[in-house]
Amino acid sequence: MIDQDLLERLAALDTTTVSDALDFLNLAGATVGIVPLWNCPKVVGRASTVQLGPKKEAAPTVHLITPVVAEITTHDRVLMIAGGIEGISCWGDILANAAKQKQVRATLIDGYSRDIEANEQLAYPVYGRGVTMISARNRVVQYDAGQPIQFAGVTVHQDDYVIADRCGTVIVPQQQISKVLDLAERIQRRQDGMVEAVKAGRSVEEVMHDQQFEAIKVEESL
Repeated sequence: MIDQDLLERLAALDTTTVSDALDFLNLAGATVGIVPLWNCPKVVGRASTVQLGPKKEAAPTVHLITPVVAEITTHDRVLMIAGGIEGISCWGDILANAAKQKQVRATLIDGYSRDIEANEQLAYPVYGRGVTMISARNRVVQYDAGQPIQFAGVTVHQDDYVIADRCGTVIVPQQQISKVLDLAERIQRRQDGMVEAVKAGRSVEEVMHDQQFEAIKVEESL
């Protein structure tokens, strides 16, 4: 089920603000190194988790990720792919076309993608660690889907909330989304006020003093 209000509130923020909210709440979620692989728009959605790994058997297998894409029925999905191998693609243009048909919002990979120009022409957002030309076929297979994964050092569960932009990728546990959004919106309002104060001539040393950020913690406890 799509909770459009929560997704719209998340989309109004950026990854830095959401990351700050997670910090205040002592929650893990901010990743490092998962960035746009073309000039992608911001991505906001719910995680569909995929676990990949090295192929160990010689027998042919269903191509990785295709069963996950085939089963998608809602329009809030972001594919979260873990288990990529250095220099080996986890994503390409045929999969991108299939995902686009299903109105998947984006693919985020703890690994590599190829056919990035085709993804860009399709206007399909892809985030990851880098690009390559080397195929996954006979090298990487799908181990599991819909289960918790380790993604760039963060545990991601099916249906967790995801936001990604040029600064990187942040995952918000679904049980914490309302609390994180409330705090992130307060942080955003305070930071907007700080920018206006600097523009009005106040000392940046004063405006950015730690006590200004500590005030957010006080608000959180009230």
